[in-house]
Amino acid sequence: MTTASLNAAHAGRGNFLSRSEQWLDDRGKAAWIAAMILGFILFWPIGLALLAYMIWSKRMFKGSCASRTRHAHAAFKSSGNSAFDSYKSETLRRLEEEQDSFEAFLQRLREAKDKAEFDQFMADREKNKTDIDGDAVEV
Repeated sequence: MTTASLNAAHAGRGNFLSRSEQWLDDRGKAAWIAAMILGFILFWPIGLALLAYMIWSKRMFKGSCASRTRHAHAAFKSSGNSAFDSYKSETLRRLEEEQDSFEAFLQRLREAKDKAEFDQFMADREKNKTDIDGDAVEV
């Protein structure tokens, strides 16, 4: 065997830590978090070391924002079919209108609830005031 083939075989296999890292990366952020929690349960410095490594290597923050942005841009990209594109734009416009009207409904509902609670508070306060005034007069 040549030196190059020995190095290639050794690099492909890797050591335990790099294989573990690759295994956790393949399974995503949830696997890293589970490993960290398990590390805290077994021996707290292991969990702390995993947490520090995840923050230092940016594993906790990798890909979350970028992937959402890509998907958002793909939603507005033209498909090439004008009929479908007009249907999609009309549907998105209608959904936005429904969302706006629903949010306005929720706001009116919150305001009505707040007003009812305030009116109840004022009625209770007035009742307590008259009870106190009535008790003072009777004594």
